[in-house]
Amino acid sequence: MATIRLTDVEKAYGDHAPVIRRVNLEVAQHEFCVFLGPSGCGKSTLLRMIAGLEDLSAGELRIGGRLMNDVPAAGRGVAMVFQSYALFPHMTVFDNMAFGLKLAKQPKSVIDSKVREAARILQLDSLLDRHPKALSGGQRQRVAIGRAIVREPGVFLFDEPLSNLDAALRGQTRVEIARLHQRFADASVVYVTHDQVEAMTLADRIVLLHAGADAERFGSIAQSGAPLELYHHPNSRFVAGFIGSPRMNFIDGVVDSIEPGKVSVTLARQDEQLTAYVDGRRLQRGQPVTLGVRPEHLRLDGDDQFIECATVLSERLGEHSYIHADHAGGSLVAKAPGDTPIGSGERIRVHVPPQACHLFDAQGVALRRSTFDPERIAA
Repeated sequence: MATIRLTDVEKAYGDHAPVIRRVNLEVAQHEFCVFLGPSGCGKSTLLRMIAGLEDLSAGELRIGGRLMNDVPAAGRGVAMVFQSYALFPHMTVFDNMAFGLKLAKQPKSVIDSKVREAARILQLDSLLDRHPKALSGGQRQRVAIGRAIVREPGVFLFDEPLSNLDAALRGQTRVEIARLHQRFADASVVYVTHDQVEAMTLADRIVLLHAGADAERFGSIAQSGAPLELYHHPNSRFVAGFIGSPRMNFIDGVVDSIEPGKVSVTLARQDEQLTAYVDGRRLQRGQPVTLGVRPEHLRLDGDDQFIECATVLSERLGEHSYIHADHAGGSLVAKAPGDTPIGSGERIRVHVPPQACHLFDAQGVALRRSTFDPERIAA
């Protein structure tokens, strides 16, 4: 079994405040777990602690049920792929991939078989005699991944492996990593990235990490769950604003009325009001709140509730456009069809479906969304 369990794990450097706080996490066998978060949140530090490259200041780390706190990196059964490739420039592709196996004194026949099989999987067959300087960035990264594969570890660790590649290569290599994960039935994967696309498309589970004051208050983990769980049911304004691109729109207001399954919010303009289908039992009338709605859920036509805005910019991207607009409650971005004929300076009505609205209290904690049915409530 290649499960990873972290219990009350913390990391501090000297007398400074901890950079990792109160992490409790279990990565299951064959799970693809992505550490996501802003710069400085400690995601690479947490990965290096699993790898044995950083010591734990507190707590326990177990891999396959075995306590690893004092086990050196070489004895943990993990393989790490670094952002910088970390290839030996004087060695060929074959020798770079075989290096770990040679250190482990594997028979030459076994080394040759494993390296050539990994090269076939990664489409490096014709490059085995080349040196790293003769490879592209994407090829170098595949060599680094191949070096990890041949060791057949119980845990694969990836530290932002695609950040040095261009957009096309990132997409291609992302697919290759996903395919590799399916090939290894028992191995777990922990993958660090700041790229939401990588996290949403690769992960079985995303662990979104706090940074700074939020980490001090709540601990390092902001929310952990399946990608669509974090997208549809963020537990805080921080999570809602981090997951999704463009980010969620936020509009400040105050609670106007509370009914079963729905809350009405008065916005900065006193003549505008929006309803959100959330459980508002812990709110009070007049309490400040923040209403959130994603750009892809706003519409420029419809019969439901709306707010009036002035357009600032239309980003035309072909298949769709992003309409940037100013509203008394703040700036908004709405996703629209690519041929939407809206220019800057126009007055528009932006429709805000109540079932798409999120609501956050003054502390940024999300209210549970309800399955509100007006006809059922009226009955």
